[in-house]
Amino acid sequence: MQSTTLRPILRITTNSAVLRSLSTTPRIMAAGDIASGKAGAEKDSFARREAAQEAMYIREKEMEKLARLKAKIQEQRKHMDELDKHIDEYTKGQGGEQN
Repeated sequence: MQSTTLRPILRITTNSAVLRSLSTTPRIMAAGDIASGKAGAEKDSFARREAAQEAMYIREKEMEKLARLKAKIQEQRKHMDELDKHIDEYTKGQGGEQN
């Protein structure tokens, strides 16, 4: 008795027309999606331009850092030269060795 009441319910839920209508949904794309056409191309060119500007900004900042580092190195070399002169004067003033 139970098997006869369940059988019609199973047939209703496994109807092929219901499954087909749910399995085929159209793909909808918004403007700006990758495959949507001209708007996607405009977005890509904007992204490329923005990436190029960011790269230029980063390159400029790195060049400024390098310039500051070079200036510090020059200052340190100047200081090292002064220390070398003081060491030379000190060793010459000792008189024990011929320098």
